[in-house]
Amino acid sequence: MFTSDPSSLRLSRRGFLNAAALGAASVAVSACATTRPEPVEPPPPAYVEPPLGDYATMYGPISDSGFEVPAIPFQKIDPQFLRQIVPDPTGQKPGTIVVDTTGHHLYLVREGGQAIRYGVGLGRAGFEWAGDAVVQWKQKWPKWTPPDEMVARQPELREYSADNGGMPGGLKNPLGARALYLFQGNVDTLYRLHGSPEWNSIGKSVSSGCVRLINQDIIDLYDRVPSKTPVIVTAEVGQPMVASANRKAIPIDAGVPDGSILLGPIRRDTDELF
Repeated sequence: MFTSDPSSLRLSRRGFLNAAALGAASVAVSACATTRPEPVEPPPPAYVEPPLGDYATMYGPISDSGFEVPAIPFQKIDPQFLRQIVPDPTGQKPGTIVVDTTGHHLYLVREGGQAIRYGVGLGRAGFEWAGDAVVQWKQKWPKWTPPDEMVARQPELREYSADNGGMPGGLKNPLGARALYLFQGNVDTLYRLHGSPEWNSIGKSVSSGCVRLINQDIIDLYDRVPSKTPVIVTAEVGQPMVASANRKAIPIDAGVPDGSILLGPIRRDTDELF
């Protein structure tokens, strides 16, 4: 017959009670412990456009490619037409240029719901063309060649005709310090975003030209704009005009000069976007 040793029974019973006590203590300790939540990564900071600087600096004199661009008396210009960072009213993707021909503003859309706004002057070409395009050519101190139609209206311009080689770039050139040439598909629209020495025409409707900016502003825009930048020209931001066959640009010059190296062939997907 099997018999149990009373001492082993006592030991086993003692061990069981000790184990039970340790388990209860463990449960009590775990019940009092605080579970720490996993750290949450903060959202990335919203993009903030770097400040542009003060107007005296932005519109001060510039030495550029051998030309001395004079300072602009910015105090005499309506402040809304001076270069500034504003909330983007266009809803377009960053990098897009939007010309508001009603408000006489040009917007360069930036990240973070912002835009850099420039004041513009608009000529007949600025009112006679609306639609979408891309910057297909850029030129510093561009040569100006008035088209034959303009020479016929203004015979005094004949010395600058294509036959006579055009007007060299310079401070008195109607295209100013820079010109951005707009194309639709592979076709030159003859529509330009360009500089002007006539700072007092900004914010106004003038007799000639497309979209003119203060020379200091077109230099700034030129440096920010890469190839194939999309451009939207509209009568009013938020209410785009519909381009039609009857709305053609009045030529300001005879087109991109012969032999110019454009920014490369426009891809088919770009044509479909615009």
